[in-house]
This record gives sequence, C-alpha cells and structure tokens, in this order.
Amino acid sequence: MKKTIFNITKMDCPSEEQLIRMRLKDVSDIYELQFDIAGRCLTVYHDNQDTTILQVLEPLNFDSHIISTEVIVDKIVFNKPDEHLEKRLLYQVLMINFVFFIIECSVGIFANSMGLIADSLDMLADSFVYILALSAIGMTLAYKKRVAFLAGITQIILALFGVIEVIRRFIGAEQLPNYQLMIGTAFLALIANWLCLYLLSKNQNKEIHIKASMIFTSNDIIINIGVIAAGALTLLTHSSYPDLIIGMIVFVIVLFGARNILKLAK
Repeated sequence: MKKTIFNITKMDCPSEEQLIRMRLKDVSDIYELQFDIAGRCLTVYHDNQDTTILQVLEPLNFDSHIISTEVIVDKIVFNKPDEHLEKRLLYQVLMINFVFFIIECSVGIFANSMGLIADSLDMLADSFVYILALSAIGMTLAYKKRVAFLAGITQIILALFGVIEVIRRFIGAEQLPNYQLMIGTAFLALIANWLCLYLLSKNQNKEIHIKASMIFTSNDIIINIGVIAAGALTLLTHSSYPDLIIGMIVFVIVLFGARNILKLAK
C-alpha cells in the first residue's frame, strides 16, 4: 500500500472537500482519504499509481500536485465511515446553507443589494454540493450524474442572470443599497459558514475547535467579509459601486464553481 500526499492549493472550504471526495469515489484501490483544509493537503492511502489519482483531480482545477509518495509496509486498519452519521452531518450543513440562501436572497432583494443576492447564490451553490454528496451515498453513478448536471445548469443560469443585472445597474442610476441590512445579514451568514466549518471539522478531527487559519482562508468566509466591507464602503462613499463590484466578483466565483459541478456529470 502507498501513502501519497497531495497539495491542493485551491481547496479552502468543506464544499470543495466534498467535490474531491465525489471525484475519487469511483476510483479503485483507494482505501482512505484524509483532508487537511487549513494546510491545503490531501493524504491518500492507495494501491494504484499516484499519477492516476492526480489525473482524476486535475479537471477540478484546484491546482493539485503530488508532494510525496511512500510505500507503507505495516498493515493499517482504517475505520469504516458511519454512513448514518455522515448523512446526518451533510443534511445539517445542507439545511444551514439552504436556509441562508433564502434569507440572504430575500433580504438582498429588499435591501437592493446585489452583494447579498450574490452571496445567497454562493450559499445555494454549496447546497448543491451537499445534495450531490448525499446522492453519492448509496445512489447509482447515473443518478449522481443527473443531479450534478441539473445543479450545475441551474447554478449557471442564476449566476448569469446576476451578472446581467449587475451590468444593468452599473449602466443605470440605481438607489443605494441598505448598508445596515448588508452588514447585518452578511455577518449572520459568516456565523452560519463558521458553524458549517465547526460541524465538519469536529466530525473529521474529533476536535471541538477550528484552526484560525482554516476560518479566515475559507472562500465562503472571505466572501462574507467582502460583503460586510462593501456595506461599510457604501456608507462611506454614498455609492452603490462597492455593492455592485462585490456582487460581480461573487457571481463569477459561482460560475466557476458550477463548471466544477458539471465535471461530475461527465
């Protein structure tokens, strides 16, 4: 058996871990996956070639490369994952993300904030990933691919509508977004993302804390902080541009995320 450590530069949040798990789920001769999101590393115990695993990871465009490979002589017994516990955990983070998609989208429309609407779509994108992860447990490969295709297409359509709306607002004269609602709602979304990190980290590492580096380098957390900063800049500049700029950035991030989901449908 071999132990290979991969550096995955763009793996910075739990939803990306789930995408990697789904990519590798159907690869034979893999016994264990151990993720270190804070360190951007994945340790794989396997019998096949390390380059085979790397080729499977490359379409995700997470900037993956091999750090080291060693042969393990001693026999290692891996604990079989508890599917019931895994499903319950995935349902929990799915509900957190989907509820905040509804909250942020509703408040974003009311507050005239494209930043909040874009952030809500990022929450929906994470929800799609967790739905896919749930579909991968005990479901056929064909079913998983259908779910991935529908999720990816839906995400692309919504993100494109968002991009078009941001461009329209850049061109036209729009009223200022409500910066109080922007800051308050984005802060609540930040707490929700922290809770997801906490639940997933506690389950994987059996620890009750999360490394600070994991929190502040998470893509989801950075987006939340970006919306909060845009709200503050709206107050200081009396301009809607900060909100529109963060909205455009997040919509583009969501489009790239949709591309990764569609790759699971191939």
